[in-house]
Amino acid sequence: MSLGMPDAVTSVLATALDGLANRQNVIADNIANVDTPNFRATSVDFESSLAAALQRGEMSASGVAPVERPSNAPVGENGNNVDLRQESLSAVQTQFQYQMMTRAVSDRFALVTTAAGAF
Repeated sequence: MSLGMPDAVTSVLATALDGLANRQNVIADNIANVDTPNFRATSVDFESSLAAALQRGEMSASGVAPVERPSNAPVGENGNNVDLRQESLSAVQTQFQYQMMTRAVSDRFALVTTAAGAF
């Protein structure tokens, strides 16, 4: 996602939004396959990679690689391990995180607009 502002904070926010969108897509796929025989749920971790990139001083998305991991949830009789309650909770949590990030982006743009108007 490009937010049109090449500063470090905006780059980190855009990377977080991309990671959260990826997670939401994986959760939606897991929920859609709740009754699919032999389907194995996955999860997305981008926060570890983002934190490591920030510690290295990398502020671009190129240093962040989201990782999809298979779920450790027990497998049911049909070979499926999607836990609908856990997936629903993860979907709500991810939505809240996405809303916080979009608010941060909005606040960032407002700050830049205010600063630009001062000149």
